[in-house]
Amino acid sequence: MSGYDAGPVALVRSALLEAGLPDTVRTFAAGVPTALTAAEALGCDVAAITNSLVFELDGRPLLILASGAARVDTKLVAGQLGHGRIRRASPDFVLEHTGQQVGGVAPVGHPAPIRSLLDTSLREHEVLWAGAGDHNSMFSITYQQLLRMTAARELTVR
Repeated sequence: MSGYDAGPVALVRSALLEAGLPDTVRTFAAGVPTALTAAEALGCDVAAITNSLVFELDGRPLLILASGAARVDTKLVAGQLGHGRIRRASPDFVLEHTGQQVGGVAPVGHPAPIRSLLDTSLREHEVLWAGAGDHNSMFSITYQQLLRMTAARELTVR
């Protein structure tokens, strides 16, 4: 599938297939814009929800894939990266760099690769669920598949 006019969920599906993974996207009529609502809809632990959080680091996007059960410690992350300050990105910045709106950002399917960090606490779960590009869709993936697919750096983020 080519072009970014296909829609964010279609791009996530395409990225999964291109990575040799099955299309595990599920869509929910009621919407799943938060880790808690997603966990309730999926019947899983909120800690198995992978939040795709976009931050700004030196004017560039930084995607932190973090457990839905915890808050990212930006000072800890900045120290591990050797940078002074990481700021939460504005909704416009997120949309510009991911092609997806806050609350539905996926770890993949962006217009260009984004530097990514993967929360090591997510290793504890056999199956992870991540946003699939909009407020109504999620997909399942393993920690190792997500690590490989995003080329993320594993890091303690909380």
